[in-house]
Amino acid sequence: MTPSTLQRFLENVLQHDLRMSLMIWGPPGIGKSSIVAEVAAARELDLVDVRLSQLAPTDLRGLPVPRDDDRSATWYAPDFLPREGQGVLFLDEVNMAAPTVQGIAQQLILDRKVGSYTLPDGWYIWAAGNRKEDRAAVFDMPAPVANRFIHLDVAPDLESFRRYALREGLHEHIQAFLSFRPELLFNMSPDHPAWPSPRSWEMASWLYSTGEPALDLATAIGEGPAGEFYAYLDIYDDLPDFEKILAEDEGTVVFPEEPSKRYAITTGLSVRAENAEQALRGFVWMGANAPDEFTQLYAQNVLPRLRQQGEMGRFIERAQGNGTVERLQRAISAVVAHL
Repeated sequence: MTPSTLQRFLENVLQHDLRMSLMIWGPPGIGKSSIVAEVAAARELDLVDVRLSQLAPTDLRGLPVPRDDDRSATWYAPDFLPREGQGVLFLDEVNMAAPTVQGIAQQLILDRKVGSYTLPDGWYIWAAGNRKEDRAAVFDMPAPVANRFIHLDVAPDLESFRRYALREGLHEHIQAFLSFRPELLFNMSPDHPAWPSPRSWEMASWLYSTGEPALDLATAIGEGPAGEFYAYLDIYDDLPDFEKILAEDEGTVVFPEEPSKRYAITTGLSVRAENAEQALRGFVWMGANAPDEFTQLYAQNVLPRLRQQGEMGRFIERAQGNGTVERLQRAISAVVAHL
């Protein structure tokens, strides 16, 4: 499943109020934790993020305190566990925790209580972890625990990242480069601590957006991908004038033949289209000059931005009768259906 599919799955779990425990599997850096936080925030639910790998058994179960009236004891639960309200208790790095901690978590996952503590009814239990093939220091999950989870296996996906990048304003050059070299979105290196992932590309965007050459992107994504990215930047000097295209003054501007430039201009147009009118002008120009596959890529980039800006209704209204939009109606409808 892709990150976008995971988000829709979690949204439907909340919509139908399914209190089943969920386990999200996937490599590091693809956005598992951020998706959980985003889904919870969208429903105005509290989120308690517990990193099990950092806890000792007493951190989760609490400490025994003797009772005054007899020889028994009560357990004082940790204050990070919720006592009221509604929300998501997110147990991250589950299988990186020591087996003794996993044993304590098992009671919380299976019975929604541990020691003297009981999870309030308005709370969901979701969890996440890495797989052995992700080179993470993980322990096997006990079968009784695994059998109580719904298991969701998530992999990095360029389209999901592209939507996130457009929404969060990651630098246009990085978006264009990854459209041209999608295999570098995620490429875990066994030999280097810095390697490309959705998380590290976002950090690279922060570094690159400063305009400071000393902040080398290799520190985030590794030497090889950073070298390719810097080489890719040379093509931007020869790109057509985006503003002329979006202002209906494109004159003799033609769609380039070189593949890297094609991805660059398609991404650049979608990032620069600030409203429905400019987005439609981009469609008209792409439809007249570019192959359909690049016009579809333009749609995948620009329509989520219009939705975010509240411009989708105006775009649909102004697109009525437009030949390019009508020719690509099926592809456009598929993009809209996933927004």
